[in-house]
Amino acid sequence: MQLDGRTFLIAGGSSGLGAACARRLTGRGASVVIADIDERRGATLASELGDRAAFAPADVTDEDGVGRAIATARDRFGDLHGAVVCAGIHRAEKVLRRDGVASLDAFRRVVEVNLVGTFNVVRLAADALRSAPEGEDGERGVIVMTSSIAAYESQVGQAAYAASKGGVASMTLPIARELSRFGIRVVSVAPGVFETPMMVGVAEDVRRSLADQIPFPPRFGQPDEFAALVEHIITNRMLNGAVLRLDGAMRMQAR
Repeated sequence: MQLDGRTFLIAGGSSGLGAACARRLTGRGASVVIADIDERRGATLASELGDRAAFAPADVTDEDGVGRAIATARDRFGDLHGAVVCAGIHRAEKVLRRDGVASLDAFRRVVEVNLVGTFNVVRLAADALRSAPEGEDGERGVIVMTSSIAAYESQVGQAAYAASKGGVASMTLPIARELSRFGIRVVSVAPGVFETPMMVGVAEDVRRSLADQIPFPPRFGQPDEFAALVEHIITNRMLNGAVLRLDGAMRMQAR
């Protein structure tokens, strides 16, 4: 699928990886609807990107909110051609703490946003995409989800995050197989450690420890490097049902 003249929903698009995707896709001639709970940042970014961008306030876990964001894409730009799901949260907590045990509510919240929220966007976007006009090879659309290398090797205290991102990775292939008959591709990206708002406030010694685990390049990833892979996924029709690591060969240590 070519980007020029196409329209994409970017869930979690107001900052970090999602914002980088919005900038890159609009720079290639696509239109985007930025769906996010951060209305100030989302509206500011949409204004910065100009006529090819719109903002729709939406929580990925809310069916009505995501539905309205998809409606905004169709009303403003015509047919929807794809969705990129970048929304996510992180909370580190050990199963056993000195003062008790991990919070079940906190565990549920991480899974609710990262896994259930992703699935919510996927199912509603797929419903919109199945009625889109067919392109080359019968392609109607593409959905890109965000997993994490935490799905494969995660650190102590990351049980909730690993479970949520492992769920995204695991559902990629079955959803891709199901939606293939509609001409909709589904691919996930499993990024390593990237310079995003999620890293704000991380202690300098922890940052150094993480960077030391990345063979090459020996640094954190930049959001535009994630966006560049998303662009390639969209434009390469043979990419389907895969979970692609983007981590500089990083394999996280236990601590």
